[in-house]
Amino acid sequence: MSRIAFIFPGQGAQKAGMGKDFYEKYPTSARVFEQVSHWLDLDMPQLCFEENDKLDLTEYTQAALLTACLAMEKAAEEYGLIPEVTAGLSLGEYCAIEAAGGISLKDAAVTVRKRGILMEQAVPAGKGSMAAVLGLTGPEIEKVIEKIDGVEIANYNCPGQIVITGEKAAVEIAAAQLKTAGARRVLPLKVSGPFHSSMMEAAGRKLEKVLETTEIQSLKIPYVTNVTAKYVTDPAQIRPLLARQISSSVRWQQSVEQMISAGIDTFVEIGPGRTLTGFIKKIDKNVRTFNIQTVEDLEKTAAEI
Repeated sequence: MSRIAFIFPGQGAQKAGMGKDFYEKYPTSARVFEQVSHWLDLDMPQLCFEENDKLDLTEYTQAALLTACLAMEKAAEEYGLIPEVTAGLSLGEYCAIEAAGGISLKDAAVTVRKRGILMEQAVPAGKGSMAAVLGLTGPEIEKVIEKIDGVEIANYNCPGQIVITGEKAAVEIAAAQLKTAGARRVLPLKVSGPFHSSMMEAAGRKLEKVLETTEIQSLKIPYVTNVTAKYVTDPAQIRPLLARQISSSVRWQQSVEQMISAGIDTFVEIGPGRTLTGFIKKIDKNVRTFNIQTVEDLEKTAAEI
């Protein structure tokens, strides 16, 4: 019998049309869109389904992506797909916690909406940046950037792909030095800020205040946190970990390795794109991966698992 993890993508996976076929076919999915629209006073079907300028703005992106992913997740559970652990990349961690029972859909949506606004406002436009480094290991990158003030590792995605973050000028200096050190490529990312860097600590403190009023519930199953790449079973840990997560490195590779070492053999990525599935194939080719971003994907996945 498969031992399943549900995994959820982060910001950057969003695309117009995400979740539309779920909205049209499954009442449980449509309810998610309608409820979040009411709670946030936003037209989530319009934001998620139609081409628009807001979808790529952080203050809207995060709420939209969470809504689409959880609408798909509710349909997956209704179809009989039940995970024993969840995890998500950055923003996706909120989906993971909701799917694990640690936070209600309403509180997840409200908190993520506020998180997106705080992150958008945290650093003046153009002051920070991020870049993906291909072809070097974590220790190799750490050795180069430890001598450069203002640049840090944002994401340990998978072998051969690590993201750096920080002050724009520092990231550019690091990019040049990493190429000299043997990086195959260093690709600037189209993001609005230096996410998962110490430049986001002020936003983290403000988010901590938001989380104080967020109701945290007992977890039905554990989730794996980006901050430490460890299983979380104690709901008392959720608030401080989410406050830290906004400025901490995302330890995605380590999170996946932790789940595999605990016996997970099947990963189901729920949401637009196949980014996490691609990472997992580079982390361990022996585990099974599935991606649910359309109704057809859900039906195929349910039949194969």
